[in-house]
Amino acid sequence: MREIQFREALREAMNEEMRKDPKIFLMGEEVAEYNGAYKVSQGMLDEFGPERVIDTPIAELGFGGLGVGAAMNGLRPIIEFMTFNFSLVAIDQIINGAAKMMSMSGGQFNVPIVFRGPTGNAGQLSSQHSQNFENWFANTPGLKVVVPSNPYDAKGLLKSSIRDDDPVIFMESELMYGDKGEVPESEYLIPLGTAKVVREGNDVTIVSFGKMMKVAFEAADALQQEGVSAEVIDLMSVRPIDYDTVVNSVKKTNRLVIVEEAWPLASIASEITYHIQRYAFDYLDAPVRRVTNLDVPLPYAPTLIEFILPNAKKTIDAVNAVMYR
Repeated sequence: MREIQFREALREAMNEEMRKDPKIFLMGEEVAEYNGAYKVSQGMLDEFGPERVIDTPIAELGFGGLGVGAAMNGLRPIIEFMTFNFSLVAIDQIINGAAKMMSMSGGQFNVPIVFRGPTGNAGQLSSQHSQNFENWFANTPGLKVVVPSNPYDAKGLLKSSIRDDDPVIFMESELMYGDKGEVPESEYLIPLGTAKVVREGNDVTIVSFGKMMKVAFEAADALQQEGVSAEVIDLMSVRPIDYDTVVNSVKKTNRLVIVEEAWPLASIASEITYHIQRYAFDYLDAPVRRVTNLDVPLPYAPTLIEFILPNAKKTIDAVNAVMYR
């Protein structure tokens, strides 16, 4: 094990897979000459050359479509969006192209493509550059949606995503690229669609994913000081969702709080809440609580950003509510 940055873990995943399979290539804005907007692709142009690490114009619709066509013809593209806010420009290629091609072709065409890049708030970037679309993509049959929270998971999940024969939406965070964590030097994979219990507890289950796992851990640490034992689950994938891990935890703790950086309507938290009330209702000792963004566009002012986003205090308040404290 050695400690590396989140961006380095992603780079290692791509490098390892590209060395093994010449059909894999990386394409996106500034991924080559500039080494990536967040330096995720640092040095990849030097190793793989301009035919496999390809700079594009500012044209997500165009290079998104090129990626889908390449995948249909036997290649395995990795398409980088500088931010998933810009993926809206390519939404037709993703939703009506990549996601539906297997079904519409009667199984004749796989689309082994990864769309990856940062999602959500990244500081004072205001409304058009601070959005979370995990639930949008997760609502689309034919897509898989992965949101890692640390370097170890990022590498193992990205390698699995690249090898997957279906289109994968792989969502990162600008605020996490510099985060460090232990990653093995040996090769490993993490299967898509699996959640993991990252902290054992008995009194309440806290479920989250992506950078909101930091909020979940901060809240769990503070609650421990108050005598509340929180079990923390990292979903890792939000399509498919590993419902069983969440249900089994709720059957043990009898309470559930879900932390998600997204608007509340039609959220991942809403879906999990429905599933728990259907399959674990008799085990609940309190209604499920959600901690999400407020239902407004994210503003520019840092004080307002702090007010709108989930945080540890809001999570602790939600836990105290389900504990009837």
